[in-house]
Amino acid sequence: MTDTSPLLVRRDGPVVTLLNNDAPRNRMSLSYMDALEREIGELAGDSTARAIVISADGEENFSVGMDLKQLPEGIKRMGSIEAVFDQRLRVVAAIENMDKPVIAVMFGYCLGGGLELPLGCHFRVAAQEGAKIGLPEMDLGSVPAWGGSARLTRCVGRDHALDLILRAKKISGPEALRIGLVHEVWPNNELKERAHELAQELAAAPPIAVAGVLRSVVGAGEAPLAEAIAAERRAVMRTMGTKDQREGMRAFLEKRKPVFTGE
Repeated sequence: MTDTSPLLVRRDGPVVTLLNNDAPRNRMSLSYMDALEREIGELAGDSTARAIVISADGEENFSVGMDLKQLPEGIKRMGSIEAVFDQRLRVVAAIENMDKPVIAVMFGYCLGGGLELPLGCHFRVAAQEGAKIGLPEMDLGSVPAWGGSARLTRCVGRDHALDLILRAKKISGPEALRIGLVHEVWPNNELKERAHELAQELAAAPPIAVAGVLRSVVGAGEAPLAEAIAAERRAVMRTMGTKDQREGMRAFLEKRKPVFTGE
């Protein structure tokens, strides 16, 4: 029987993959955002989940973004257009502030919310061919509404952000790599598998240390240098004396690969 849930959840040990289940366009519908918000909230407190992959069903598109036809329904349900946007801002911020790494897998159309959500992820990987990545809101007479302009500017700098947003450009995976929008580009037929391998690699890292780095880099990334260094010191001290820290030291001295347990 076909699963009609808006969000599919796949677990492979410590790696959890979340799939938008609206192929081929994988619109970010009201039900998808509700399900994603619930799942991210649960995963934030799940110590068995150590890396998360956000992807989409099918091979055609990551997401064409918000289902604009549902906007009147969303306003009616939530009370205002601001409340609709607030939920989406809340979900992206929750992803960005996770204590475990989140990877976005980008292929085909990655437009509007289909880019704004990945901008909240810690890693972005894209298809070698066929990706169309951008914030096309200017063509709709509007501007990005889920934090896209702010996060894109922090990611690629003012000049590239203005070029992409004001011209409503749709760029390829290799071009996104060139300007620093994505971390890696892989052949289309390897993309999801390689993203899963990256997630497994990150999941094998010591969770307390990973959480500390994410807090330091994401949480204090825009803070004055002294505050950022203080955040880094707090992250260091949280690892001191932990089982994982002792295991890392022993493994280094014994010239073997460490096995981290999250303790």
